[in-house]
Amino acid sequence: MTATTTTATKTAAEATTTTTAPVTTAEHPLRRISARVRILLWLLVVMAVALTAVAATTRSVLLRDVDHRIDRLLAQETAEFTNLAREGVDPHTGRKFAAPDPLLRLFLSRQYADPDEELLGLVGRPGKAPAKKEQSREPRIDHPLAEDPAALRTVFGSPDATGTLHRDRGEVRWAKVEIAASAGHPAAAFVVAFHPAGEQAKAGDVFTMLLAISGVALLMTTGIGWVVAGRILKPVRLVRTTAAQLTEQDLTQRIPVQGRDDIAALAETFNGMLDRLERAFAAQREFVDDAGHELRTPITIVRGHLELMGDDPREREETTRIVMEELDRMSRIVEDLLLLAKAERPDFVTPEPVQLAELTADVFVKARALGDREWKLAEVADGETGLDPQRITQAMVQLAQNAVQHTVPGQRIGIGSRGTAGRIELYVADSGPGVQAQDAAVIFERFRRGTARRGSRATGAGLGLAIVRAIAEGHGGQVELRPTEGGGATFVLVLREVLREQEPGLP
Repeated sequence: MTATTTTATKTAAEATTTTTAPVTTAEHPLRRISARVRILLWLLVVMAVALTAVAATTRSVLLRDVDHRIDRLLAQETAEFTNLAREGVDPHTGRKFAAPDPLLRLFLSRQYADPDEELLGLVGRPGKAPAKKEQSREPRIDHPLAEDPAALRTVFGSPDATGTLHRDRGEVRWAKVEIAASAGHPAAAFVVAFHPAGEQAKAGDVFTMLLAISGVALLMTTGIGWVVAGRILKPVRLVRTTAAQLTEQDLTQRIPVQGRDDIAALAETFNGMLDRLERAFAAQREFVDDAGHELRTPITIVRGHLELMGDDPREREETTRIVMEELDRMSRIVEDLLLLAKAERPDFVTPEPVQLAELTADVFVKARALGDREWKLAEVADGETGLDPQRITQAMVQLAQNAVQHTVPGQRIGIGSRGTAGRIELYVADSGPGVQAQDAAVIFERFRRGTARRGSRATGAGLGLAIVRAIAEGHGGQVELRPTEGGGATFVLVLREVLREQEPGLP
């Protein structure tokens, strides 16, 4: 007996959805797609592709299982009939079957067809379709093979043992066992036919159900992803809002840091950047104010003397001298400011191999011309190192000039260099009154001058030690203030460079 099922074959192409890729544009900020939407779109695209692939793979596996089951069923039915034809006995005669009719009747009477299956016994008729001698049960299939004479003729006349019949009424998979014609008996055949439309429809139903579940999952993912992406990107939006509120006059805005994830690290980094910007702007304003103050004084002096200058030649000569001195001082201030500005550039320092002993001796010779002092070459480090000799000479001469300004004739000033603990130290030590404690923390700042020391004749703008610090930092080091044994101040350039000792026997 056969079962009736309807053909409901579906293909993956009928269930394929089309995804339109988002198009970004930079024509106007309002038209930009936010990071939240982009994350959500990428998540949905990836999930849609993954879910569709799972559904399609499941459908493919189910259809493959249907094919395998049909092949096993056809092979099983034909094997049973072949075994009966070879070893069976006609119950009426007790002998082997001599004609195909009783063989087919006996086998079909003992069989029960699966749903979507037909078991047929066919006997050939000359020039016509084969006669259907027997059928296992009444068919329950729409448009069975038994009612299609053209299909029966095709199957009966095929030289193949198995095949697939493509009809307008549905596909049929078949297998047959031929019975050769004998004396007085025409050729016959046992045919098992299977209609796979019902099983294929079940696979299509599973595919459709998976697509429906995937659609619901995508909708739920959209909602959950929108909320989660909003919570994750909230600090980023806060960064953007805070940045939009920042001005040169107000750099006090900060982002509250919550958690310990990457977003919290971003907020901490942004707050650190704001701290640096605030300090930089404050230093810039202070620098501009100090520079304006330092330059305003000589301008005021020059203008005042020029306005009061009379016709007396001696008065004119004195005014000209004062004006030139003030202009020279302004020129030195401007040159020092330009030098400090260059200190921010990466090419401010150009290191090269230098013999430290020769550099120390050259600095000592040049410093002796700065004033009538007791100059002493204290110690000299021997070896080669990499540094910028011009910048180091400039810094050391500046320190020597500073020592001359804070000492009196006859006092001792020592210059030396040494290599210690993997670093290089070049120093200038004076025997003057030293640096007061309240000045030690500010003397290396721009336009900062310490309290006048005994014997001091300093008239600079307070940029010399700032330049020394910039040169030391350009070499990856620093400048330190230390007390001199017996009284005085020692300024030390500490350079982070390993001293390479000279090999014995080399010049």
